[in-house]
Amino acid sequence: MSTLNRDDQFKVVINHEEQYSLWPARVDNPSGWRDAGAAGSPQDCIRYIERITADSNPRALKQRIQELQR
Repeated sequence: MSTLNRDDQFKVVINHEEQYSLWPARVDNPSGWRDAGAAGSPQDCIRYIERITADSNPRALKQRIQELQR
């Protein structure tokens, strides 16, 4: 694995559970993760995630909570 540099750009990736993470832009996505549509500095990526996520629980947990509320 290559080392990260201070000026490296990052991207936001998302998995099947709708969990978000930062990933180095120059590195292939980890298995099971896809691009979420934002890139930039770590701070830029975190701001993006904060804007689009109100609930950071995994999708399976969200679905289970909805089932229990019915």
